[in-house]
Amino acid sequence: MSTSAVEPGTRLADRFRLEDRVSEADGATHWKAIDEILARPVGVLTFAPDFPRVQEVVTAARAASRLTDPRLTQVFDAAQDDGRSYVVSEWVTGDTLVDLLAAGPLEPERAAGLVAEAAEALAHAHEAGLYHLCLRPDHLVWTTGNTVKVLGVAVDAALSGLTTDQPALDDAEGLGRLLYAGLTGHWPGDEQEGGLPAAPMIDGHFCSPRQVTAGVPSYLDTVTIRACLPETRKGHGALTSPAEVAESLSGVARPMPIPMPYSPAPSVTAASPSEGLDTGRRPATTPQVVHRPMPAGGGNGGGGSVLNRVLMTVVVLLVIAAVGVGAWTIGRSLGSPGTREAEPTPGATTSAPTQAQAVKPDKASGFDPLGDKEEKAELAALTIDGKPSTLWKTDNYNSAELGNLKDGVGLLLDMGKSMQISDVVATLADAPGADVELKVGDKADLSSLKTVAREKDASGKVTFKPDQTASGQYVLIWFTRLPADAGKFHGTIYEVVVHSPGSA
Repeated sequence: MSTSAVEPGTRLADRFRLEDRVSEADGATHWKAIDEILARPVGVLTFAPDFPRVQEVVTAARAASRLTDPRLTQVFDAAQDDGRSYVVSEWVTGDTLVDLLAAGPLEPERAAGLVAEAAEALAHAHEAGLYHLCLRPDHLVWTTGNTVKVLGVAVDAALSGLTTDQPALDDAEGLGRLLYAGLTGHWPGDEQEGGLPAAPMIDGHFCSPRQVTAGVPSYLDTVTIRACLPETRKGHGALTSPAEVAESLSGVARPMPIPMPYSPAPSVTAASPSEGLDTGRRPATTPQVVHRPMPAGGGNGGGGSVLNRVLMTVVVLLVIAAVGVGAWTIGRSLGSPGTREAEPTPGATTSAPTQAQAVKPDKASGFDPLGDKEEKAELAALTIDGKPSTLWKTDNYNSAELGNLKDGVGLLLDMGKSMQISDVVATLADAPGADVELKVGDKADLSSLKTVAREKDASGKVTFKPDQTASGQYVLIWFTRLPADAGKFHGTIYEVVVHSPGSA
């Protein structure tokens, strides 16, 4: 089946119905299609009869289909026979790095978090012997499901006929360029890429991120230099693989959803030659109510007007009934001589219940009394900064039971003084499997902190409410079991809010 003979409506494998031609280049055509069995959109790649690398592309796609990291787009099917070769992959919706940079450079922590996720995903691909080799801003996507996706692993290189004898180094450099773009809004290459301007140069060398954008932390500047700016390293060792890039960014906060205003359904664009992607602004995470004006009298909104009149009539009748019942009740009270208004007990006072208030801790720290005393202490303050996109997480362990190395690790909050704790609201990672305890006490010592609440299999936003009155200067969120994340185990806290009715 030649590319020219493939039209919208064509069905492949009696299952995949082609709908929209997304892009076409060099004899390969990318389609948005429907998997009629599972009723879901997919991306389909078809080839012209004279496309020279069909076998390489299909072979790469079959190898990529065995990858299990959810941050890599999944390949569902790949077939090669006389004139009917195709590749079917996951259809991704979201914003590419180019889209995210439309308003300027990202916050440094967010840029680093996106690239850290991509580096970990590519490290898993390298473990399986698969590489990317052509990382560009359009290959890194923040999906509408609030996850990172890396498009085109193995397949895009086969499409372009790219080969190398140093794939690990090439992908490490590609990740460094993505980090550079996220931090500066520029592309460190000889030409523009994806609409991003070329990075500025001094004496024939690309400027470092800190020279381009104010506020870039020095450690992220160093990571970028080590990954993709060899002329600027000045003694710093190169990062030579995605695994090394991932390790250098292991302590950064991972990205969280960014609320965005509602917009119409996104348009379809081609981000990767081999995979589908819808791009556009995402609806806000909080549902929005749209108020529509009432139609003018005599207009075509008759159905809505009739319904409104019926509802108004019902409301009026209910109000009349309520007034009548109230008047009858008052009349009975006034007319019953034996009924007296309740009098307060002598000496008793009445007051409104105390409203619990959010109290900002003076300090947050990683707490590991059973190990090296600290657990990612440099990130702990991110849990009380009021920014849901930043986070603290534990070290990585090789099992949910913390590798059987210790009973637990946690985040310790110093409230500055002893006070009563009404509840503590903690935003954890969405991955289930965390067992978490809330401990309170007046000493920053595990033996002095009393467990006042527990949550099993916790995830997302969790409210820890003590069963009994709990008071103390120190509040500890204590992980005793960790959730899994891409083959590793660690606890994550994005934000913590402590409520107190007042000082103890």
